[in-house]
Amino acid sequence: MAIAVLILPLTAAAASTEARVAVDAFLARLGDANVADLVIDQTLTLFDPGGRHPQSSGQQRVYVKLPRRQRVEQTIDGQTEVRLTVGDRVWVRAAGGRTFEAPPVGTRDATQLLVPLRRSGADLLAEWKVLGVRDDVSYVTRAGDRSVTVIGARPGERTVPQVWLDPERGVVRFVTREKLPEGEGVVDLTLSEHRPLVGGFALPHRQEAFVGGKLIVRVVVRSAAVNTGLADTLFDPEALRRGR
Repeated sequence: MAIAVLILPLTAAAASTEARVAVDAFLARLGDANVADLVIDQTLTLFDPGGRHPQSSGQQRVYVKLPRRQRVEQTIDGQTEVRLTVGDRVWVRAAGGRTFEAPPVGTRDATQLLVPLRRSGADLLAEWKVLGVRDDVSYVTRAGDRSVTVIGARPGERTVPQVWLDPERGVVRFVTREKLPEGEGVVDLTLSEHRPLVGGFALPHRQEAFVGGKLIVRVVVRSAAVNTGLADTLFDPEALRRGR
C-alpha cells in the first residue's frame, strides 16, 4: 500500500510535465511572431436544435487588441449587435441601441484560443484550469493524420474538460462543461483550416461548436489582417454607450 501512495503523485507529476512541455514547445514555435491587433471578417451560421439544418446566418467583424480586448460587430438576420470584451467584463449594444453589461461568454468566445500570444505555458495552463481542464492528465493521440496532445483527459474520456493541442497549429479542439439555458452541458469547440498569418502563428479559418454532440454554430473566416493599428476607442465601454 505504501508503494501505491508513492506512485500516484509521481504519475500525476509526469502527466503535468508532459502537458507543460507540449504547451511550451508550441509557444516556442511561434517564435517572435508579433501580433498587436487583429481584424477578422467572418460568416456565422446558426443551426436548428437538431444540428442538421442552418437556421439563420450573418456576418461578423472581430477586432482584437492584445492583451484581452475584443470587439465583435455582427449582423444576423438583419439585426445588428456590438459586443465588447475587456478582460473578464462584457458590454453589449443591442439592435435597439440599448447598451448594458452582460455576463462573460465563456469558452464560446474563442479569442484566447485563436491568439495564444503574450502568455507563457504556465499562463495558458492556468487559464484552462479555471475552465476545468486538469493539467495533471494528458496523452498523445491522432486527430486525422496529425499527432496531438490531449490535456485534461484520459483515453476514452470525451465529455470532461480537455484541450487538444497540435504541435504546429495550436488548439484544435476545446471541450468544456458550461451552464446552458436547458442546464449544464458539454460544449465541444473545434478549430480547423489553419492558415499562416504572421511568423509561426497560423489562424484557424473554421470554428464549429457542438452541444451534446449536435452542431449549433459554424464560423468561417473570409479575411484577416494583422497589426492595423486599432484605436483604443474601439474598446472603450463609454464610447460604446455613446453609439461609437
